Amino acid sequence: MSADARDSPRSAVDTMGGMDATTATGLALGAAADLVLGDPRRGHPVAGFGTAAAALEQRVWRDSRLAGTVYAVALTAAAAGLGRVLEMRTRRYPSARVVLTAAGTWAVLGGTSLGEAARRMHTALAAGDVPGARAVLPALAGRDPRSLDEPELARATVESVAENTADAAVAPLFWGAVAGLPGLLGYRAVNTLDAMVGHRSPRYERFGWAAARLDDAANWLPARLTAALTVACAPLAGGSAGGALRTWLRDGAAHPSPNAGRCEASAAGALGVRLGGRNSYDGRVEDRPALGDGRPPGPADIPRAVRLSRAVWLAAAILSAAARLPRRAAV
Repeated sequence: MSADARDSPRSAVDTMGGMDATTATGLALGAAADLVLGDPRRGHPVAGFGTAAAALEQRVWRDSRLAGTVYAVALTAAAAGLGRVLEMRTRRYPSARVVLTAAGTWAVLGGTSLGEAARRMHTALAAGDVPGARAVLPALAGRDPRSLDEPELARATVESVAENTADAAVAPLFWGAVAGLPGLLGYRAVNTLDAMVGHRSPRYERFGWAAARLDDAANWLPARLTAALTVACAPLAGGSAGGALRTWLRDGAAHPSPNAGRCEASAAGALGVRLGGRNSYDGRVEDRPALGDGRPPGPADIPRAVRLSRAVWLAAAILSAAARLPRRAAV
Protein backbone atom coordinates (compact mmCIF):
# COMPACT_ATOMS: atom_id res chain seq x y z
CA MET A 1 0.00 0.00 0.00
CA SER A 2 1.33 3.43 -0.90
CA ALA A 3 1.92 6.19 1.63
CA ASP A 4 -0.84 8.21 -0.03
CA ALA A 5 -3.32 5.38 0.49
CA ARG A 6 -2.31 4.91 4.10
CA ASP A 7 -2.81 8.60 4.84
CA SER A 8 -6.07 9.05 2.93
CA PRO A 9 -9.27 10.32 4.61
CA ARG A 10 -10.88 6.94 3.94
CA SER A 11 -8.15 5.24 5.96
CA ALA A 12 -8.75 7.59 8.88
CA VAL A 13 -12.47 6.85 8.74
CA ASP A 14 -11.81 3.12 8.69
CA THR A 15 -9.58 3.42 11.76
CA MET A 16 -12.18 5.38 13.68
CA GLY A 17 -14.86 2.97 12.47
CA GLY A 18 -12.87 0.06 13.86
CA MET A 19 -12.61 1.80 17.22
CA ASP A 20 -16.37 2.37 17.27
CA ALA A 21 -16.99 -1.26 16.32
CA THR A 22 -14.93 -2.51 19.26
CA THR A 23 -16.89 -0.29 21.65
CA ALA A 24 -20.19 -1.43 20.15
CA THR A 25 -19.18 -5.07 20.48
CA GLY A 26 -17.97 -4.58 24.03
CA LEU A 27 -21.22 -2.87 25.08
CA ALA A 28 -23.28 -5.67 23.56
CA LEU A 29 -21.18 -8.44 25.15
CA GLY A 30 -21.18 -6.71 28.55
CA ALA A 31 -24.97 -6.33 28.47
CA ALA A 32 -25.29 -10.01 27.52
CA ALA A 33 -23.02 -10.96 30.43
CA ASP A 34 -25.20 -9.01 32.86
CA LEU A 35 -28.33 -10.62 31.42
CA VAL A 36 -26.92 -14.13 31.87
CA LEU A 37 -24.70 -13.78 34.95
CA GLY A 38 -25.92 -10.78 36.93
CA ASP A 39 -23.39 -8.98 39.11
CA PRO A 40 -19.92 -10.49 39.68
CA ARG A 41 -20.16 -12.72 42.76
CA ARG A 42 -16.81 -11.76 44.27
CA GLY A 43 -14.44 -8.86 43.98
CA HIS A 44 -17.01 -6.51 42.47
CA PRO A 45 -15.10 -3.48 41.10
CA VAL A 46 -17.86 -1.08 42.15
CA ALA A 47 -17.62 -2.37 45.72
CA GLY A 48 -13.86 -1.84 45.56
CA PHE A 49 -14.38 1.71 44.38
CA GLY A 50 -16.83 2.28 47.22
CA THR A 51 -14.35 0.99 49.78
CA ALA A 52 -11.64 3.33 48.48
CA ALA A 53 -14.07 6.25 48.39
CA ALA A 54 -15.15 5.61 51.98
CA ALA A 55 -11.54 5.47 53.15
CA LEU A 56 -10.79 8.77 51.40
CA GLU A 57 -13.89 10.36 52.88
CA GLN A 58 -12.67 9.60 56.39
CA ARG A 59 -9.52 11.58 55.64
CA VAL A 60 -10.94 14.57 53.78
CA TRP A 61 -14.45 15.06 55.19
CA ARG A 62 -15.31 18.62 56.16
CA ASP A 63 -18.70 20.22 56.66
CA SER A 64 -18.08 22.12 53.45
CA ARG A 65 -19.44 22.15 49.91
CA LEU A 66 -15.97 22.95 48.61
CA ALA A 67 -14.43 19.88 50.27
CA GLY A 68 -17.26 17.71 48.98
CA THR A 69 -16.90 19.10 45.48
CA VAL A 70 -13.17 18.38 45.36
CA TYR A 71 -13.83 14.87 46.71
CA ALA A 72 -16.56 14.04 44.17
CA VAL A 73 -14.82 15.57 41.16
CA ALA A 74 -11.46 13.96 41.98
CA LEU A 75 -12.89 10.46 42.34
CA THR A 76 -15.05 10.78 39.23
CA ALA A 77 -12.10 12.09 37.22
CA ALA A 78 -9.93 9.24 38.50
CA ALA A 79 -12.48 6.63 37.37
CA ALA A 80 -13.00 8.22 33.96
CA GLY A 81 -9.25 8.76 33.62
CA LEU A 82 -8.60 5.07 34.27
CA GLY A 83 -11.02 4.25 31.47
CA ARG A 84 -9.23 6.65 29.16
CA VAL A 85 -5.82 5.16 29.95
CA LEU A 86 -7.11 1.64 29.28
CA GLU A 87 -8.58 2.75 25.96
CA MET A 88 -5.32 4.40 24.93
CA ARG A 89 -3.30 1.32 25.88
CA THR A 90 -5.53 -0.91 23.73
CA ARG A 91 -5.75 1.40 20.74
CA ARG A 92 -3.77 -1.03 18.57
CA TYR A 93 -5.34 -4.17 20.07
CA PRO A 94 -9.02 -4.36 19.09
CA SER A 95 -9.62 -7.71 20.81
CA ALA A 96 -8.27 -6.36 24.09
CA ARG A 97 -10.43 -3.23 23.69
CA VAL A 98 -13.52 -5.41 23.22
CA VAL A 99 -12.71 -7.49 26.31
CA LEU A 100 -12.07 -4.43 28.48
CA THR A 101 -15.22 -2.65 27.32
CA ALA A 102 -17.29 -5.80 27.86
CA ALA A 103 -15.83 -6.29 31.34
CA GLY A 104 -16.43 -2.63 32.20
CA THR A 105 -20.01 -2.80 30.94
CA TRP A 106 -20.71 -5.96 32.90
CA ALA A 107 -19.19 -4.45 36.04
CA VAL A 108 -21.25 -1.25 35.97
CA LEU A 109 -24.61 -2.71 34.90
CA GLY A 110 -27.10 -3.88 37.51
CA GLY A 111 -30.29 -4.52 35.56
CA THR A 112 -30.40 -8.27 36.18
CA SER A 113 -29.55 -8.00 39.87
CA LEU A 114 -32.27 -5.37 40.27
CA GLY A 115 -34.79 -7.81 38.81
CA GLU A 116 -33.54 -10.65 41.02
CA ALA A 117 -33.96 -8.55 44.18
CA ALA A 118 -37.49 -7.62 43.12
CA ARG A 119 -38.31 -11.29 42.50
CA ARG A 120 -37.12 -12.17 46.00
CA MET A 121 -39.50 -9.54 47.34
CA HIS A 122 -42.34 -11.00 45.28
CA THR A 123 -41.59 -14.52 46.52
CA ALA A 124 -41.69 -13.38 50.15
CA LEU A 125 -44.90 -11.39 49.74
CA ALA A 126 -46.61 -14.19 47.79
CA ALA A 127 -45.82 -16.52 50.71
CA GLY A 128 -47.20 -14.03 53.24
CA ASP A 129 -43.73 -13.59 54.74
CA VAL A 130 -43.80 -9.87 55.54
CA PRO A 131 -40.73 -9.99 57.87
CA GLY A 132 -38.78 -11.74 55.10
CA ALA A 133 -39.95 -9.14 52.60
CA ARG A 134 -38.82 -6.36 54.93
CA ALA A 135 -35.39 -7.97 55.05
CA VAL A 136 -35.19 -7.86 51.23
CA LEU A 137 -36.12 -4.16 50.90
CA PRO A 138 -32.66 -2.67 51.70
CA ALA A 139 -31.38 -4.31 48.49
CA LEU A 140 -33.95 -2.25 46.58
CA ALA A 141 -34.62 1.01 48.40
CA GLY A 142 -33.25 3.16 51.20
CA ARG A 143 -36.52 3.66 53.05
CA ASP A 144 -37.12 2.22 56.54
CA PRO A 145 -38.87 -1.15 56.13
CA ARG A 146 -39.75 -1.79 59.77
CA SER A 147 -43.27 -0.37 59.70
CA LEU A 148 -44.15 -1.25 56.10
CA ASP A 149 -46.99 -3.67 55.39
CA GLU A 150 -47.57 -5.72 52.24
CA PRO A 151 -49.05 -2.92 50.08
CA GLU A 152 -46.31 -0.48 51.03
CA LEU A 153 -43.58 -3.05 50.40
CA ALA A 154 -45.08 -3.73 46.97
CA ARG A 155 -45.21 0.00 46.21
CA ALA A 156 -41.61 0.49 47.34
CA THR A 157 -40.50 -2.35 45.08
CA VAL A 158 -42.30 -1.13 41.98
CA GLU A 159 -40.99 2.41 42.54
CA SER A 160 -37.45 1.13 43.05
CA VAL A 161 -37.55 -1.01 39.92
CA ALA A 162 -38.85 1.94 37.88
CA GLU A 163 -36.28 4.43 39.19
CA ASN A 164 -33.30 2.10 39.24
CA THR A 165 -33.85 0.86 35.71
CA ALA A 166 -32.31 4.20 34.77
CA ASP A 167 -29.54 4.25 37.40
CA ALA A 168 -28.56 0.60 37.14
CA ALA A 169 -28.80 0.05 33.41
CA VAL A 170 -29.97 2.75 31.01
CA ALA A 171 -27.66 5.51 32.27
CA PRO A 172 -24.40 3.51 32.17
CA LEU A 173 -25.29 2.21 28.71
CA PHE A 174 -26.06 5.77 27.57
CA TRP A 175 -22.71 7.07 28.82
CA GLY A 176 -20.94 4.04 27.38
CA ALA A 177 -22.39 4.95 23.99
CA VAL A 178 -21.38 8.58 24.42
CA ALA A 179 -17.87 8.14 25.80
CA GLY A 180 -16.90 4.47 25.76
CA LEU A 181 -15.05 2.99 28.73
CA PRO A 182 -14.42 6.41 30.38
CA GLY A 183 -18.15 7.09 30.21
CA LEU A 184 -19.01 3.73 31.78
CA LEU A 185 -16.57 4.07 34.67
CA GLY A 186 -17.15 7.79 35.20
CA TYR A 187 -20.92 7.39 35.38
CA ARG A 188 -20.73 4.53 37.85
CA ALA A 189 -18.39 6.57 40.03
CA VAL A 190 -20.86 9.47 40.07
CA ASN A 191 -23.81 7.24 40.89
CA THR A 192 -21.91 5.35 43.61
CA LEU A 193 -20.80 8.57 45.28
CA ASP A 194 -24.36 9.87 45.25
CA ALA A 195 -25.52 6.70 47.01
CA MET A 196 -22.75 7.06 49.58
CA VAL A 197 -22.76 10.77 50.42
CA GLY A 198 -25.45 12.42 48.27
CA HIS A 199 -28.40 11.83 50.61
CA ARG A 200 -29.67 14.41 53.06
CA SER A 201 -28.35 14.01 56.57
CA PRO A 202 -26.51 16.24 59.05
CA ARG A 203 -23.17 14.79 57.93
CA TYR A 204 -23.75 15.04 54.17
CA GLU A 205 -26.02 18.06 53.76
CA ARG A 206 -23.05 20.13 52.57
CA PHE A 207 -20.30 17.60 51.90
CA GLY A 208 -22.56 15.49 49.68
CA TRP A 209 -24.08 18.40 47.75
CA ALA A 210 -21.74 18.12 44.75
CA ALA A 211 -22.13 14.34 44.48
CA ALA A 212 -25.91 14.70 44.41
CA ARG A 213 -25.80 17.48 41.80
CA LEU A 214 -23.38 15.52 39.60
CA ASP A 215 -25.70 12.53 39.75
CA ASP A 216 -28.69 14.71 38.82
CA ALA A 217 -26.80 16.06 35.81
CA ALA A 218 -25.50 12.66 34.69
CA ASN A 219 -28.99 11.14 34.87
CA TRP A 220 -30.96 13.97 33.28
CA LEU A 221 -30.93 12.63 29.72
CA PRO A 222 -30.88 8.90 30.65
CA ALA A 223 -33.96 9.32 32.88
CA ARG A 224 -35.92 10.80 29.99
CA LEU A 225 -34.61 8.10 27.67
CA THR A 226 -35.83 5.55 30.23
CA ALA A 227 -39.27 7.14 30.23
CA ALA A 228 -39.38 7.15 26.43
CA LEU A 229 -38.31 3.50 26.26
CA THR A 230 -40.93 2.66 28.90
CA VAL A 231 -43.55 4.08 26.56
CA ALA A 232 -42.16 2.09 23.64
CA CYS A 233 -41.76 -1.16 25.58
CA ALA A 234 -44.97 -1.05 27.64
CA PRO A 235 -46.88 -3.40 25.30
CA LEU A 236 -44.10 -6.00 25.64
CA ALA A 237 -44.92 -6.25 29.36
CA GLY A 238 -48.67 -6.21 28.85
CA GLY A 239 -48.85 -2.51 29.67
CA SER A 240 -50.22 0.62 28.06
CA ALA A 241 -47.98 2.82 25.91
CA GLY A 242 -50.61 5.55 25.92
CA GLY A 243 -50.94 5.42 29.69
CA ALA A 244 -47.15 5.57 30.08
CA LEU A 245 -46.84 8.62 27.84
CA ARG A 246 -49.79 10.44 29.37
CA THR A 247 -48.68 9.87 32.97
CA TRP A 248 -45.05 10.76 32.21
CA LEU A 249 -46.01 14.09 30.68
CA ARG A 250 -48.62 14.91 33.32
CA ASP A 251 -47.02 13.70 36.56
CA GLY A 252 -43.29 13.30 35.90
CA ALA A 253 -42.33 16.78 37.08
CA ALA A 254 -44.32 16.50 40.32
CA HIS A 255 -41.70 14.27 41.95
CA PRO A 256 -39.05 16.08 44.06
CA SER A 257 -36.28 14.43 42.03
CA PRO A 258 -35.63 15.99 38.62
CA ASN A 259 -35.13 12.50 37.19
CA ALA A 260 -36.79 9.76 39.24
CA GLY A 261 -40.28 11.16 38.68
CA ARG A 262 -40.04 10.67 34.93
CA CYS A 263 -39.14 6.99 35.32
CA GLU A 264 -41.71 6.31 38.03
CA ALA A 265 -44.54 8.18 36.32
CA SER A 266 -44.04 6.43 32.99
CA ALA A 267 -43.93 3.04 34.72
CA ALA A 268 -47.05 3.85 36.74
CA GLY A 269 -48.93 4.72 33.58
CA ALA A 270 -47.65 1.66 31.73
CA LEU A 271 -48.69 -0.69 34.55
CA GLY A 272 -51.96 1.09 35.38
CA VAL A 273 -51.04 1.71 39.02
CA ARG A 274 -50.64 4.71 41.31
CA LEU A 275 -47.26 5.36 42.88
CA GLY A 276 -46.21 7.92 45.49
CA GLY A 277 -47.15 8.42 49.13
CA ARG A 278 -45.41 8.70 52.47
CA ASN A 279 -41.83 7.42 52.68
CA SER A 280 -39.62 7.21 55.76
CA TYR A 281 -35.82 7.41 55.50
CA ASP A 282 -34.00 6.93 58.82
CA GLY A 283 -36.55 9.01 60.69
CA ARG A 284 -36.96 11.60 57.90
CA VAL A 285 -40.44 11.49 56.39
CA GLU A 286 -41.31 12.63 52.86
CA ASP A 287 -44.79 12.88 51.39
CA ARG A 288 -44.48 12.17 47.68
CA PRO A 289 -47.17 13.26 45.18
CA ALA A 290 -49.31 10.67 43.44
CA LEU A 291 -47.99 9.46 40.09
CA GLY A 292 -50.67 7.84 37.98
CA ASP A 293 -54.36 7.44 38.67
CA GLY A 294 -54.76 3.66 38.83
CA ARG A 295 -55.02 1.36 41.82
CA PRO A 296 -52.23 0.98 44.39
CA PRO A 297 -49.69 -1.65 43.30
CA GLY A 298 -49.83 -5.10 44.82
CA PRO A 299 -47.43 -8.06 44.91
CA ALA A 300 -48.68 -9.29 41.53
CA ASP A 301 -47.46 -6.07 39.93
CA ILE A 302 -43.84 -6.74 40.87
CA PRO A 303 -43.20 -9.35 38.12
CA ARG A 304 -44.88 -7.02 35.63
CA ALA A 305 -42.55 -4.20 36.68
CA VAL A 306 -39.55 -6.51 36.31
CA ARG A 307 -40.61 -7.56 32.81
CA LEU A 308 -41.02 -3.92 31.82
CA SER A 309 -37.66 -3.00 33.32
CA ARG A 310 -35.88 -5.80 31.47
CA ALA A 311 -37.48 -4.81 28.17
CA VAL A 312 -36.43 -1.19 28.70
CA TRP A 313 -32.80 -1.85 29.54
CA LEU A 314 -32.36 -4.45 26.80
CA ALA A 315 -33.72 -1.89 24.33
CA ALA A 316 -31.21 0.60 25.75
CA ALA A 317 -28.41 -1.96 25.25
CA ILE A 318 -29.37 -2.43 21.61
CA LEU A 319 -29.50 1.32 21.04
CA SER A 320 -26.19 1.97 22.79
CA ALA A 321 -24.38 -0.64 20.72
CA ALA A 322 -26.04 0.55 17.51
CA ALA A 323 -25.01 4.14 18.25
CA ARG A 324 -21.34 3.09 18.21
CA LEU A 325 -21.45 1.04 15.03
CA PRO A 326 -19.17 2.50 12.34
CA ARG A 327 -20.69 4.59 9.61
CA ARG A 328 -18.43 4.92 6.60
CA ALA A 329 -18.23 8.27 4.92
CA ALA A 330 -18.98 8.31 1.22
CA VAL A 331 -15.85 8.36 -0.97
